[in-house]
Amino acid sequence: MRLGVLDVGSNTVHLLVVDAHHGAHPWPAHSEKAVIRLAEQIGRDGELTVAGADALVEAVNEAKMSAARLTADDLLAFATSAVRDATNAPEVLTRVRTETGVRLQVLSGADEARMTFLAVRRWFGWSAGRLLVLDIGGGSLEMAAGIDEEPEFAQSLPLGAGRLTREWLEVGPDSHHTPSAAAVAKLAAYVEEMLDTVVDDTVEVGWDRVAATSKTFRTLARLAGAAPSADGLWAPRSLSQTGLRQVIGFIRHIPPSKLAELEGVSARRAHQLLAGAIVAEAAMRRLGVENLDICPWALREGVILRRLDLLEPALGPREPV
Repeated sequence: MRLGVLDVGSNTVHLLVVDAHHGAHPWPAHSEKAVIRLAEQIGRDGELTVAGADALVEAVNEAKMSAARLTADDLLAFATSAVRDATNAPEVLTRVRTETGVRLQVLSGADEARMTFLAVRRWFGWSAGRLLVLDIGGGSLEMAAGIDEEPEFAQSLPLGAGRLTREWLEVGPDSHHTPSAAAVAKLAAYVEEMLDTVVDDTVEVGWDRVAATSKTFRTLARLAGAAPSADGLWAPRSLSQTGLRQVIGFIRHIPPSKLAELEGVSARRAHQLLAGAIVAEAAMRRLGVENLDICPWALREGVILRRLDLLEPALGPREPV
């Protein structure tokens, strides 16, 4: 069957259309993104602005038409931290449903962590043993660990790269200056404080292998020497604490406008990279993770896999002949 997955995140509205069936690899047929930066459209009162809601409705409607044009059998639409955090989320969701016919499901942070964990487990398989999965998004950091497809531990913290950049570093995509040393130090202290709440519980679950997803981790791994995207989905990629610290050492002194010129760095996310790197380094250090593997599958694939499991349950054991 052909499934469309619509992911409304902090930065983009991303439509992914895949051909898939139960027990098979979901093969991408189409991908498109609309950059609307929803998280930056939340006002001081906590509400998503009218302009932000307008942009969301337009992007969702465009994605719906694309999915229909590509003959998707179903459209799975969900929203994460940006909509979740908006105090007027119910009104915004009602407007989206009324004007586009698309019902957006708002995922909790824990649900994000669980869905992402499922995708990583399926990618690496049972031979990975106990897994620890880290995912730095625009608004939050998701962590999950366990031995099965459903993690024993799933947690979300407000440590997304975009959120921290806005609240602590105050730089934009076109900034020609770097954050002050004082701002970076305050951000680092805040990240440590937030991690204090989950480190012990995470360590208690334990793991054999650590994996990370998200654009932030992929970019950091590329800057540390991992294979470029041109090498394909199957090329193994990893990130070490040592490599990450070296990356932080040089991006700390490069303004976003110049950082965007580096290979593998997205122009629209360059200003968020330092904050994401600070979170990644702190998480790896506090958890004692020396190396982690980069997984190309993440939340969207987890949503697809979960839906396939529900729609097409695996066949039971064959009856004896």
